Amino acid sequence: MERNLQEKDGNDKLIINFRDINHTMRFLYEGRGSQKRILIILLETGNITQSRLTEWLGIQSGSVSEVLAKLEKNSLIVRTESPDDRRTTNIALTEQGRALAEEAVKQRKARHEEMFTCLTEDEKSTLLMLLEKVNTDWQTRYRSMEGFPCGRHGHGRGKHHHDGKEQ
Repeated sequence: MERNLQEKDGNDKLIINFRDINHTMRFLYEGRGSQKRILIILLETGNITQSRLTEWLGIQSGSVSEVLAKLEKNSLIVRTESPDDRRTTNIALTEQGRALAEEAVKQRKARHEEMFTCLTEDEKSTLLMLLEKVNTDWQTRYRSMEGFPCGRHGHGRGKHHHDGKEQ
């Protein structure tokens, strides 16, 4: 009985820490359909169709269109009709958009380095190994639940993902 209480306390502490970390991550990062995130995706992919971008982000197409309109108005992207299919819109960065995306990537890299300065390299490796183990188990264990996010970081609903970099 005593052991079960200790295990429960430990499990509760893990969940509380995961929840706190989740709140911190949401604070530090833009939303799924933020302008910076879209610019970074475009930097990494080059041209992309609007429908593919919408799937990738895992948000409503109207929301994506709204953000793209703002980016286009600020001369950060260009939208062009696909030569293959007039119903499809291709999106690409302008030079100004590319410069802003490169700066956002640089800021993200610095933030990532700063976030883990409290850990040694060995501690980072151990933490990564443990998180990957838990993540793999949860992906398998809870995959069949309605609404469970699949794929890289739960984004894109498992249909499309790219190089595994945080967005």
